[in-house]
Amino acid sequence: MFFKNKEFNQVSEAAVLKVLGEVNDPDLHRDIVSLGFVKNLKINSGKISFDVELTTPACPVKDQLKAQCLEKVKAIPGVTEVDVKMTANVRSTATQGNRVIIPGVRNVIAVASGKGGVGKSTVTLNLAVALSETGARVGLLDADIYGPSIPLMIGTKEKPITEAGRIEPVVKNGIKVMSMGFLVPENQPVIWRGPMIHGALTQFLTQVNWGELDYLLIDMPPGTGDAQLSISQSAPLSGALIVTTPQEVSLLDARKGLRMFQNVKVPILGVVENMAGFVCGHCSEVTPIFRRGGGDKIAQEMGVSLLGSIPLDPRVAEGGDKGTPIVSAHPESEVSKLYKKLAGDVAAQLSVYQAQSVGQFKPLTLEWQ
Repeated sequence: MFFKNKEFNQVSEAAVLKVLGEVNDPDLHRDIVSLGFVKNLKINSGKISFDVELTTPACPVKDQLKAQCLEKVKAIPGVTEVDVKMTANVRSTATQGNRVIIPGVRNVIAVASGKGGVGKSTVTLNLAVALSETGARVGLLDADIYGPSIPLMIGTKEKPITEAGRIEPVVKNGIKVMSMGFLVPENQPVIWRGPMIHGALTQFLTQVNWGELDYLLIDMPPGTGDAQLSISQSAPLSGALIVTTPQEVSLLDARKGLRMFQNVKVPILGVVENMAGFVCGHCSEVTPIFRRGGGDKIAQEMGVSLLGSIPLDPRVAEGGDKGTPIVSAHPESEVSKLYKKLAGDVAAQLSVYQAQSVGQFKPLTLEWQ
C-alpha cells in the first residue's frame, strides 16, 4: 500500500464502508456491505470506484441503490469523483431430494394456473422476454405436451437440431426455447399416456443443451395431473408462480394448483392476476370484465404475494398470433411496463427466498492504489 499525495489521507476505507453500510436493500432488509454486494473497491486519492453486485439484473431498485451510493460517498470530505458500476450475479437455488440437476441452470421457475384459458402461456412468454431484456440469461420450456402454444407465440417453426446426443434449443427474442410443438406437425395431436409424457418432460429437462441460464421458466400444462406432478417432484424448482383471472371459477382451480406446489414443498413466489380489466382505447376507462380483486383475494387467503395485475390489451392477443410478444413489440405500452415490473418483482421474491434459505454472501474485495 502506498499514498500518492496527502489528499489520499482524507479518504479512508473505513469512511467509505461506513457510509455504504447505510444503504439498505429494501427486499433483503440488510445493508449492502454486510450482504457482500460491494466489490472491487478502489481508492485513488479522492477518486473512489466500486461495484455493487446484486442478486439479479432485474432488481427493481437498482437505480435507487446506485443513487444512494453516489450520494453517500460523494458526501465524504476529500472525495472528488465517484464511479459506481451496477453488476449482477444470479445465485443458484439449492435443491434437495431426488430432483434432477440441470447443469448450468441456476434457477427453475414453474408458471402454473390450475386451469386453462387464463393466459398462462402469454404471461410466461412476456415474463421471459422482460427478464431477458434486463440482461438475464433466460430459457423457456413449454411443458404442455398435448397443447403446445409457445412456437406460435414466438413466431417460429424452426426444428431443433441434435449435436453430440443433446438437443439444441431454438433461440428467439434472446430466449432459449424448447417445445413439443417444434417436434410434431402443427395439426397432429399427441396421443400419449402418462409414462410417455413423463419421459418426454425428463428428456426436455436433462437432454436439452440449455447452457448457462439464470432463469429457466417452465410453462406448465393446466391442471394437477401426471405431467404437473412429474415436473413438481423431479425438476429442481426454485419456485412457482400462479396465474389466475379475477373470477371465482378461475380462483377455484388456482387454489388447487397452489396447494399442489405447497404439498411437494415448492416455494410460492406469488400470484399474477391476468385479464384484470379492459382499458378502453378511447377514454382509458378500466372495465372489470371478469369481476375485480380476485388475485388479491387468493393472495391474502393463501398467504402469498400478489405480484402483478395485467389488464387486457388487444395487442397482447395480436402479438401472440403473430409471434411478436407485446414486451418486445410495444415496449412503451402500459402492459409492457407491468410485465417489466413483474420481472423485477419475481426476481426479487426469488432472491429473498434464497437469502432466507441458503444465502451466505461472499465477503468484500478491496483493491488499493
